[in-house]
Parts: sequence; structure tokens; C-alpha cells
Amino acid sequence: MCGRYASSRSPEDLAEEFEVVDTRLDQVIPPDYNVAPTKEVYAVLERDDERQLRALRWGLVPFWAKDPSIGSRMINARMETVAEKPAFRRAFGGRRCLLPADGYFEWYETQNEIKGGKTPKFAKQPFFITPKDGSVMAMAGLYEIWKDPTRPDDDPEQFRWTCTVLTTEATDEAGRIHDRMPLLLTRDRRGAWLDPTTPKDQLLDLLVPAQQGGLQAFPVSTAVGNVRNNGPELVEPIPFEETLL
Repeated sequence: MCGRYASSRSPEDLAEEFEVVDTRLDQVIPPDYNVAPTKEVYAVLERDDERQLRALRWGLVPFWAKDPSIGSRMINARMETVAEKPAFRRAFGGRRCLLPADGYFEWYETQNEIKGGKTPKFAKQPFFITPKDGSVMAMAGLYEIWKDPTRPDDDPEQFRWTCTVLTTEATDEAGRIHDRMPLLLTRDRRGAWLDPTTPKDQLLDLLVPAQQGGLQAFPVSTAVGNVRNNGPELVEPIPFEETLL
């Protein structure tokens, strides 16, 4: 899964990288080195024949949901089943997006046992997985617009924009840490993924996780486990005794 990631690029840099025409930002999101579910994140999408950059809440709320809190459990959608799952089916058909990231975090269970418990537990070491060349990750995502039935039509908060990250089987570089990873879209596939008119049968071809390589993984501070911690120090490598990669 993908439950934490880092996103520090400015809106200007993202607009250039993803060829955004319309920057519709109600807010500028500061650099975030510890993006967690329910936070606001940048998303690239296409609406009204324009490529847009928007701020969406991470955790997709299906249009039919009665309670928006369901979004906290909808942060990921599995590539293998996204076309059929009721929560994601409509969004997959025409509301697709890209979620820019510097990299993402996964936790590896070490051999260091935590003492004191009735059952054996082992310490988990966070790793940051990021492109070796320092480029921006383009994580495949979906977005939805949920209408709050309790708010009047003139309330600007009546519609909630939310998103989810698609995941796939991890490559060798990341698979030794966790068996799932975000689905990354190469530059040549971005346009077709964002285009709402792309037929569904072609979308499945786009989701073949080609060229998921070019990544590096290194251990980082356990401070990233606390969502209140934030800053570039969270993505700095630290020494690690076990050899993984």
C-alpha cells in the first residue's frame, strides 16, 4: 500500500512538469515531507478540455457515500480490481488524476524484537523510496466529487474533492520492503490516463506497470511515523545495520 509520501515541489514547478494550463488552487499547500491520509494534496487532472492543478483531500469519498469519513479507508485502490470495485468504478471510468510525489514511505519489519510484550513484536524501520535521478513521481490516482446533503446550494463547502492512489505489485527495488507500491505512470502515458474520453479497455493497458524501476530505497528516521513531524530531515538517509538492497 501507499500510506505516506512526500511532496515538496511548488505549484509552479508542478505546472511546468505536468504541462498544466489551469492552476485552480483555493490554497497553496506548503512543502509536505509527511503526507498522510485526509491531508490536502496536489493533483493533476483534466476537466473542460484543460489540464488543471488542484488541491484534493487524500482518501476518496465515493459519490454515493452517506458518511464522508469512509474516505480515510479509501486511500489506495488496487490496480487489479479498480475497474470493478463499486467505490472506484465510476471514477476509473472518467475521473483520473496524477498525484505528484518526491517519493513514498514503507515500513520494513526488522529482526529487532521489542521487549516486554506477551507476544513477539519486531521493530519496524521506515524506508523512503524515490527516483534515483531526483525526478517527480507521477502516481496514478482517481478523484471524486462528493456532495454534502447537509449544506445549502450556495455553500462553497458543499462539494468535497477527494482522491486515491492506485497500487500495484512492487518491483525488486521496493518489493523487499513491501509487496505493494504506487503505480507510476511514465511521461508517455500521462496524457491518455488523464483524458476522460480514453476507452476503458485502453486504460487497462496503461496500467501495465512498465518501467517501475529506476528507484532507490534507503532507511530514514522513525520520526516519520508521527504525522505531526514534518521537514526535509524526514527524507534524509540514516545508517541501517541490516542489508536489504
